[in-house]
Amino acid sequence: MQKLNLIIILFLSLNSFSQDVNDKIKTFENNLNHWDTSKNKKWSLKERMAFYEINAVSIAVIKDYKVEWVKAYGYADISEKRLATPQTLFQAASISKSFNSLGILKLVEEGKLGLDNDINNYLKDWKFPYDSVSKEKKITIANLLNHTAGLSVGGFGGYEKGAKLPTTIETLDGVKPSNSNAVRSVFEPGLKFQYSGGGTTITQLILENTTGEKYEEYMLKNVLTPLGMDNSSFNQPSVKEKEKLLATGYNIDKEVKGKYHIYPEKAAAGLWTNPTDLAKYIIETQLSLLGKSNKILSKEMSAKRVDNNFGVFVNDFKGTKYFGHNGGNEGFVCYYGGDFEGGNGIVVMTNGRMFPIINEIVASVASLNNWKNYPLESQKESIALTIRKECHKNIDKGIELYKNLKKNNITDYNFSDERELNQLGYEFLQNAKIESAIKIFDLNVNEFPNSANVYDSRGEAYFNKKEYLLSKSDYLKTLELDPTNQNAKETLLKIEKLLQK
Repeated sequence: MQKLNLIIILFLSLNSFSQDVNDKIKTFENNLNHWDTSKNKKWSLKERMAFYEINAVSIAVIKDYKVEWVKAYGYADISEKRLATPQTLFQAASISKSFNSLGILKLVEEGKLGLDNDINNYLKDWKFPYDSVSKEKKITIANLLNHTAGLSVGGFGGYEKGAKLPTTIETLDGVKPSNSNAVRSVFEPGLKFQYSGGGTTITQLILENTTGEKYEEYMLKNVLTPLGMDNSSFNQPSVKEKEKLLATGYNIDKEVKGKYHIYPEKAAAGLWTNPTDLAKYIIETQLSLLGKSNKILSKEMSAKRVDNNFGVFVNDFKGTKYFGHNGGNEGFVCYYGGDFEGGNGIVVMTNGRMFPIINEIVASVASLNNWKNYPLESQKESIALTIRKECHKNIDKGIELYKNLKKNNITDYNFSDERELNQLGYEFLQNAKIESAIKIFDLNVNEFPNSANVYDSRGEAYFNKKEYLLSKSDYLKTLELDPTNQNAKETLLKIEKLLQK
C-alpha cells in the first residue's frame, strides 16, 4: 500500500510540473510581453514574429541546470515549406567564439599554449606583422580572446555557396579571394576593448599550428563531442548529410542567395548548431563554475574564462552575474545566456536579422522563471520597421512618417539607436536602390551627427554610386570622429586611386 501511495504522489508531482511548464509556454506564446505593464496591447509570439519578419525562432529554456522546454516556431525554409523543428540547425555566428575559447583554453590547461605569451611564438605558417601602431607591445592569446589586441576587422560577411574560399592566411592578409580587410593593429594591445573577429581568426590558425589538426576536427573531438553536442559542427561548408536540417537565412523578406553563406572564418563565425545543443554548453559552464563538472575545463579555468571575458561577455545585475554571447551572420541572429549560480538560461536562434525579438523572448522567459535581479526593461517599438513599408512605397513619405512620429509619439518608438535607420539604409543599398539608401543615411547623419558609423555608411553608398568626392568627404569625417576606423582608411586609398585615373 505504501509503495502504491509513493507512485501516486510521484505521478501527481510530475503531472503538476508538466502543467506548470505548459502554462508557462502558453503565456509565452499568447502574451509574449506579459510582464510589461507599459504595453497596452497583448502580442502573441506569432504576431511579433510577423512584425519583425522573422520566419523561424527556435528556443531552449534552462531551469535548475536542466533543459525545461524546447520548441521551434515558423519555417526553416519558406520556399520549401519546411517547418522549423528543435532539430533544425542555425548558424551560431559569433557564438562560435565562445566555443573557440574552450578549445584554446583546453590547450592552455594542457600546457601547449600560454595565455600571456606573444602570439608569434605559436604561429608557424604566418607571423603577425607588428608595426609602429602596436608601439612595440606584443599581442597575447589573452588579448585575442577578450578583444583587447587592438586589431581591425570586426566581423565577416561570408561567401556565397560555390564561391572560391580564402585560406586562413589569405583572410588574415586581406588578399583575394578574401572579401575582408587585412587583420592589422589599429592601436596598441592591452589599451582597450575593440571587438575583432579578425583576432579570433588568428586563434584559429594558432590552434591548427599547435595541434596539427584541422580546426573543425579538433573542435569536434575535444569540445563538441565531450559536451554531447552531436548535431553541431564547425564544417564550412556543412556536411551534405545535414543539408535538410539547415535553416535558410533571410534578410527581412529576402532569402539569402544560395540559402546561406559559407564562413571559412570558423572560429569567429562557423558553428552550425541548435538550441538543444547550445543548452548543453550553458549547463556545463554553470556546473564547471560550481566545480561539479569538468568535461572541457577545470573549475579554475572556467572561472578565469568568465572573469576575463574569454569568449563570453558577463553582466552583473545587482550582484547576480550572467554570462552570454550573441551572434549575427548573413540572414541569422541568435543569443545565449545563463546565470552563474541559479541554474537558469536560454538559447534563442532565428533565421532573420532582427535582434529586438530576441530581447523580447529573453525578457519573457526571465520573467516567467523569476531570474534573480534580471532587468526587465520595456522595449520601444522599432522605428525602422514601423516606417519600412511606407519607405518602400515612397521614400520621401516614409521619411515624413518618421519625422511625424518623432514629433508626436517620441516615447513610443526607438529613436535613440542609430542602427535602426542604418539597417534600413543597408536594405535599400543591398537591393541596389542607392538613392533611397542615401536618403535614409542622410536622415541618420542628421539624427546622429557625432557618430562615425553613420558617415561610414553614407560614404559606402556614395562610393557605390561612384560619387567619389562625396564618399571621400564622408570617410574623412568618419576618421575625424574615429581615427582607428580601418575601413575608412582603406576606402580612402581606393578613392584616391580612382580620382587619379
